[in-house]
Order: sequence, then C-alpha cells, then structure tokens
Amino acid sequence: MSWLAATLPVLDLATHALEAVRTAARRAGATGATVDEPLDPARVAASFASDRLLRVDGAPVAGFAPHSGFFPTADGWVRTHANYPHHRTRLLRLLGLPDDATRDDLAARLATSSAQQVEDDAAAAGAVAVRVRTEDEWRDSGPGRAAAVGPLVRIDPRAAAPDGHGSSPQAGPVPLRGLRVLDLTRVVAGPVGTRTLALLGADVLRVDPPAPAEIPAQHLDTGQGKRTTLLDLRDRPDRERAQELLEAADVLVTGYRPGAVEDLGLRVPASAVHARVSAWGTAGPWGTRRGFDSIVQAACGIALVESPDGVTPGALPAQALDHATGYLLAAGVLTALTDRAADGVGRDVSVSLARTATWLLDAPGRDARHATPAVPPSSTSVTHDGVTTARPALPVQDYPAPAHPWGTDPPLWA
Repeated sequence: MSWLAATLPVLDLATHALEAVRTAARRAGATGATVDEPLDPARVAASFASDRLLRVDGAPVAGFAPHSGFFPTADGWVRTHANYPHHRTRLLRLLGLPDDATRDDLAARLATSSAQQVEDDAAAAGAVAVRVRTEDEWRDSGPGRAAAVGPLVRIDPRAAAPDGHGSSPQAGPVPLRGLRVLDLTRVVAGPVGTRTLALLGADVLRVDPPAPAEIPAQHLDTGQGKRTTLLDLRDRPDRERAQELLEAADVLVTGYRPGAVEDLGLRVPASAVHARVSAWGTAGPWGTRRGFDSIVQAACGIALVESPDGVTPGALPAQALDHATGYLLAAGVLTALTDRAADGVGRDVSVSLARTATWLLDAPGRDARHATPAVPPSSTSVTHDGVTTARPALPVQDYPAPAHPWGTDPPLWA
C-alpha cells in the first residue's frame, strides 16, 4: 500500500495512534462505527496529509511560507519555520536582515553561517531554526536522550485532593457528550487532538489571543466541531474570564511551551484533566524551546533518513508527527477522564512531537525503496461553504460541523 509511503513506516505510526484513540474510546464507553468499523487506509492517509488536500474556493493553500524550509549553511543544513509573522521577523532580525528580505536574501546569509550558531541564536531570540542532524547525532544528544525514554503518552494523577469537579464519559456513539474542553492550542497537533474530542461529543471551546493571529487556513483544516473565541490572557479581565471558563471545564488542553500558561496565572481545578502537547517534552535541555513538526523532523534525523540522495534533507509525506501526537493526546485525555470517573482525581497528560518521532525512528519496517506516496481519492475529502478538507481518519462520515471562522464565537460554554 503506497498511502503515506516513506522510508520510515508512517502508515504504521498513524494506525498505532488511531487505534490508541479507539481503545481508549471503547474503555470510555464508545460504541458504533467509530470504534467498531475497520480503519480505511486511504482515509487515514488523507487525514494525515490534510494540508495537501485543503482547498479554499477551489484553490490549494501553501503549506509553508517563503522563509520556511531547508537551507544549506557553511557547514551543513538548517531548517527554519517562519509561517507566523513574528517568527519570520525574529529570524530575519537575528541574521541582520531587513524585514523585506526575500527567501534568496535569507539563503545567501545562511550559506555563510554556521548551522549550530544559527540554531543557538534562534533559540535565544525566540526564532525557530534547527541544525539538521543525523539520526545518530540526535540519539547521542541531550534532547535526543530525553526523547527516548518514557511512554508515548504520560498520565500522572494530580496530588491535589479531588473536589468533585466535572462530568464522566457515557456509553454510546459520542461518549464525551456533556463534557467541556478548553482548548489553548495552535498549529496542528493540539487542534487535531481537540478536534478528535469534539468528534466524540465534547463541547470544545478554543481560546486564542487576538495577536498573533492564527493562520486562517490552518484553522479551517483543524477546527472542525469546535467553537473559537478570543481572549488576551495578559489582560486581567480576559484572564479572569478564561479562569471562569476553566472552572467549569473538565479538560484543559494546552499547546504552549511548558510553563507558559501557568506563568499567565491560570489555575487548573484539582479534578480537571490538564493535557499538554509540546515539541520537545517537559524534560531535557530543550524543554522550553519552540518547535514544530518540520523542525523536529530536521533535528532528530528523520529529514536525512528521508533524503532523496543521502545528502539533501527530505521530509515525511505528511505532518505525521503532528497528527499522530494529536491522536495520542486525545487517547490520553479519554483514559484520564475514564479513570477520573472511578476515583475523582484530576490528571496531567503529556505528549511531545520528539517522543513520537523517536517511536517512529525505532519502529521496524523501513523501506528505502518505497513507492511514491499515492494521492488519496476524492472520496476522502468533503466540501463545506467552499472549503474542502479531509474526512475524519476515524470511520465516521464527517465531523459534527465544519470549522467556524477563527475567533468568531463568544467566550461561553454551549
């Protein structure tokens, strides 16, 4: 099967993550097609590569901004991520380039730079760029060793005494009906996880700051089934409103760097589930660094494993680390809610792209002579109001609703 074909077993990773969701959903009481019907490999591939199927009024959407990508340096390669304007500004500034610098300008500057120095300077400046490493270099590094230990999904009971907070999953096709999920995530992994919880019946309210704004097309691709509102957590009235929402929530899902939400002053109820997704995990020397799927692929050796010629970095046929980690996050939340129903204890759930990447690197079944990834058939997508997106990877016909326009709902529970 050539869906998600790559040197590394990407379809196996996708299937493993989705079956983790289905196992956790069954334990939570889920019944029906979601957990009983077999997975369709074409649907799975389409969902994982959804950014490539996304169409707005029939037009494809660029996956990466011009200043994002692989660039040769004086001593190797770097991968940059500048899809968000503030990350682009920081990247150009640390390299001494003007705001109107082109991709060619960036390439010329990087060609005379040290890859390691660019990585170090980017981390200090809040920009996003990493040195492209071999698999062995990653495994021998501090962040690589940290990513190689522990479960894919870590679930820890909270020490605080139960406060009787929250609802429990119920048997049926949508076991999370009546449960509230406050979604403070961005980009892909976190939104995929909360989208999955919405598919299983949860009332998901996504909260974003007004600035920096989310990339509009990115939200259209991952915002199905949710409502979306704007609150600036650095503003006291907005932060108080967010705390009121959190007090009534069963689950808080955060996708910011470890500690960022707590630094803003939000307090998680003792019996609530707090699920976190990060690039590098909460342990190790990179625990507070920014990162994205493409950046993790470059840093951990996947880019060179997938190289077309053994020299030029390549990439997986989808943002598979993001999507798989999102589903693992949802599985962890389902498990934590089921266990909370028995003992009333809140739990912390954590997943990371780097841990998922290490699982993929360790998995058997590499195929360096793989076929070109097949294009999923049109039956794997659906169109609502001019926006074409992939159908769910789980075996249901569609999400409960298409994505609302970003930031257009009131900060209220349904």
